[in-house]
Amino acid sequence: MRKVMLFVTAAASMAAAGAAQAADEGQYGPALRRIVTEAAAGTCPADLMAEPLLSACGNQMSQMKPALAALGPIEGVSFIKAEEDDNARVETYAVRYAGGKTWLWSLGNRKNGKFTVAYTLG
Repeated sequence: MRKVMLFVTAAASMAAAGAAQAADEGQYGPALRRIVTEAAAGTCPADLMAEPLLSACGNQMSQMKPALAALGPIEGVSFIKAEEDDNARVETYAVRYAGGKTWLWSLGNRKNGKFTVAYTLG
């Protein structure tokens, strides 16, 4: 199956995210679960996505929806790590799907309750 590169925006913020946080349990898991679930259903949650992430999501929906839907429902979301500096925090999770695959997802750079970075490499 073709890998989906989802919503890559705010690359400078991601690149600036530095040292991993020790003993961190993650803060963005529920938001990530909702974003991925809604994308698999064909929508981009505007209450969780800031521009330009929201526009990127919409522009990529024709490719994302079938790829994500084919994986099946999410069975679990497990925190892996967080990277941050003074201006950005990006968390990485393993997302396990009912179809048997696990993809790594990153979500972050939350400003005013909305994210500007969300992506997976599969």
